[in-house]
Amino acid sequence: MTDKTKPLSPPRAWQRMLSGRRLDLLDPSPLDIEIEDIAHGLSRVARWNGQTQGDYVFSVAQHSLLVEQIARTLSPGLGAKEQLTILLHDAAEYVIGDMISPFKNALGMDYRQFEARLQNAIHLRFGLPAHSSASLARVTKSADKGAAYCEATLLAGFSESEAREFFGPPPALTREAKALLAPLPAGDIKAMLIDRVFVLMD
Repeated sequence: MTDKTKPLSPPRAWQRMLSGRRLDLLDPSPLDIEIEDIAHGLSRVARWNGQTQGDYVFSVAQHSLLVEQIARTLSPGLGAKEQLTILLHDAAEYVIGDMISPFKNALGMDYRQFEARLQNAIHLRFGLPAHSSASLARVTKSADKGAAYCEATLLAGFSESEAREFFGPPPALTREAKALLAPLPAGDIKAMLIDRVFVLMD
């Protein structure tokens, strides 16, 4: 007979990472966040729900590198910490995945608050302010939209007029940024993201 008086264990709200860290999703600690876990996860999370052209998925890790490249063109005076903040702007998605904007809007504020808590913990782990300044947030948003325009038209089947409607005009791209629009294997992108984080932290 089942003992109905025995208390039920609370549902698991943590995820074990390949580094061995156990990340509490409801109360994430900066001490449980490692760049290797972030890069590994983001290099395997597909942008556009995987609906992109190419032999490889276009990952959130590759998108993050592209956004940082575009941001440096938009605002050449960015410091290393500001560049790192931009590079990690989608880092929470190594845990929660890349939900398309319409789905985020449908889920409402609870999802966004959960995402914000995790993003704040990531910032603290890398010695960044918990919240970006208004000016840095504007640069990040502009670069993010510019990257989305390029991805939409070159990889996701959008027409230029559609992309302009949703993301604004196309950005100026450096040679390095253009190279990041060719989807690459997850292992290559993981290594590139880790290397870039270490460069900016140095």
